[in-house]
Amino acid sequence: MNRVPPAIVILGQNSQPIAKKISAHFPGSQIYGLTDRTSNTNINFSNFGETLRELFATETPIIAICAAGIIIRTLAPLLSDKRAEPPVLAVAEDGSAVVPLLGGLHGVNDLAREIAAALGVQPAITTTGDIRFRTALLSPPQGYYLANPDDAKTFISNLLAGAKVRLEGAASWLSESNLPLAQPAPTGATPTERIAIDAKLTIRVTEKAVLPTADCLVYHPKKLAVGLANLSNMQPEIALSCVRELLAKTNLAAAAIAGFFALKDEMGNPALEAVSAYFKVPVRFFNRSELVELNSMEFIENQAAQIALTAAGANSQLIECDRTLALNCAIALAAEPIDASAIGVSRGQLAIVGTGPGGAPWMSPEVKQILREATDWVGYKFYLDLAGTLREGQNRHDSDNREEIDRAHFALDLAASGKSVAVVSSGDPGIFAMAAAVFEVIDFDAKPEWQGIDIRVAPGISAMQAAAAAIGAPLGHDFCVISLSDILKPWEVIEQRISAAAIADFAIAFYNPISKQRIWQLARAIEILLQTRDPKTPVVLGRNLGRPGQSVRVCTLGEFQPEDADMRTLVIVGSSQTRIIPRKYGGDVWVYTPRRYDLSSQSGLHPDL
Repeated sequence: MNRVPPAIVILGQNSQPIAKKISAHFPGSQIYGLTDRTSNTNINFSNFGETLRELFATETPIIAICAAGIIIRTLAPLLSDKRAEPPVLAVAEDGSAVVPLLGGLHGVNDLAREIAAALGVQPAITTTGDIRFRTALLSPPQGYYLANPDDAKTFISNLLAGAKVRLEGAASWLSESNLPLAQPAPTGATPTERIAIDAKLTIRVTEKAVLPTADCLVYHPKKLAVGLANLSNMQPEIALSCVRELLAKTNLAAAAIAGFFALKDEMGNPALEAVSAYFKVPVRFFNRSELVELNSMEFIENQAAQIALTAAGANSQLIECDRTLALNCAIALAAEPIDASAIGVSRGQLAIVGTGPGGAPWMSPEVKQILREATDWVGYKFYLDLAGTLREGQNRHDSDNREEIDRAHFALDLAASGKSVAVVSSGDPGIFAMAAAVFEVIDFDAKPEWQGIDIRVAPGISAMQAAAAAIGAPLGHDFCVISLSDILKPWEVIEQRISAAAIADFAIAFYNPISKQRIWQLARAIEILLQTRDPKTPVVLGRNLGRPGQSVRVCTLGEFQPEDADMRTLVIVGSSQTRIIPRKYGGDVWVYTPRRYDLSSQSGLHPDL
C-alpha cells in the first residue's frame, strides 16, 4: 500500500547524516533544512514553526531531528482531533533516540520502529498495548479499517487486565501478534478456527456490514473492488444511491471498499468523482484491452463485472453484479486487501502554478503542496530551478522560454496518461503566463482524451505585486497591466492601450519592457506617456524581485531611460495621484497612490492638459 512520504526536518548541518540515513529508508521523502544553517537539502525554510505547522496541516508525516519539546510547543495550537493527526516523531541528532509524539491512530509507533531499525536503536514507545501485544489495535495497517475506534481504548484496557480474546476472520498482523488469544489454534488450523467459548472479547475481521459492540472490535479488510460502467450522463446522486443500494443488498461494509474502477473514457465523470468523495476511496481507470475475459455466460457481456474482477486480481470472486439498477455496477472480492494505487491509472491532473517572483518564501502553501505531490514538473528551465528540488520519483521536463504552446501540449498529453502534472510559471500563472497558453491549446486543439483531466490554476504573487510591496503601495488605486512584448500582438494595439491608460490616469504596470530583440518599444512607450503625464510622475523599477540581486529604484518619468530596465525588470508608472514620501534614513522613499481620487490635485498629469 502506498503511504505519504515523510518530511525530515533538520535545524543544523550536524543532523544531515542521520537525515540522509532515514531518507534512504523512505522513498519519496524530502529533507527540509533551515536556511543559512544547512546545505544540500531538498527544501530550505526560514521559519521552523510555520514550516512544521504547514506540514502538519497537510497531514504529512514529520520526522524532526531536534528536541521533542520544541515540536510539542510548535504544534500544540493545532491539536484538537487525534484522528486527524499525522505521525510526528522526534529523533536525536546522533540517532540514539526515536520518540513517537503524535499520530497514534496513523501508525506512528510502526514508523518509529522502522526508523529505529534503520538506525540500529530501540524506539521509545510508551504505548502499553503496543509493547505487550506487538500490534496496534487502534491503528491497523494499511488495507484495514477499524469500525469502532471509540470502543478500542476500553477493549485494550480489558486485554491488559487479563481478558482473553477470540479472533474471527483472517489477518496475519493479528494472528502473528502477541494478543492473548483464548485458545491456540490446532495444528494446521486457519485463523477462522480460533474458537474459544470462554473468551469475553472478540476481534472480527470481515468485509460484511456487522454491528460492532463494546466487547467486539470489527476490522474491515479493503478487499472490495467496485466496477462501474456505462455512466453516460448519470446524475451523481443517482450513482451514489445505486452503490448504497447494492451494498445494502449484499450486506457489505462501505469501509471494505478499496476503490472504484472504470474505463478511461469515463475519466472526469462527475458521478465517479461523487462516489469517490463520498466513500473516501480512489477511482482508477483501465483501457478496454486490459479487462479480463469472463467465462460465465451470465456476466460475459457485463462490462462492470469485467472491470471489478480485473481490479480484484487473481483468485477473486464476483460477489454481485446488478444491471437492473440505473447504474451498471459490480462488486468483486479479492483474496487480499487491495492497493488501489497500484491498479490501473488515476485521473490525470494538471495544475498550472505560480511560484511567485522568487523562491520558496514567495510560494503559497497550495503551490508547495502541488509541487510536492506532482509526478511531473513541466516548465521553462529557469522557472523550474526557482521551484526547488525534486523528490525521488518525480520527473522534470525543461523547455525553452518561447515554447509555451508546445509545452502546454506536452503537459496535457502527460496528464491524459494518468500523471499528476505541475506546469510551473513564475509570478502568477494567469498573468502573461502558462495558464492562458494551456487553455488556448484546449480551445483550439481539443483532443478527446484531454476532456477527463482535472485542471486547476493555483495563483501566485505577481511581479507587479512584489514590486509594489517592496516600495509601498503604488497600485493602491485603479491600475492596469500592459505587456510591451509585440511577439503575440501588434505594436499598434500596444500603443493604443498605453495612450488610453495614460489618458484615463491609471497607474500602469509594464511587463516585458525590453529585451535583446526588442530595444525600441520601451522608449516609444515613454514618449507616449509623456504626452499626457507630468515628467515628475514617479516610476518604480523592480528588478530580480525575490531573487539574488534584487533591487528597487525610484525615478521620475522624465528621468526614466530605456537602459534603466531589462527583461527582469517590472516597471510601474504612477498616476497623477501617486506620491513619494521621503524616509528618515539612507535617502530611501516610499511610493503610494492614495485610495481617494482628488480631482483638484492631478499633479501627475501633464501641465498642458
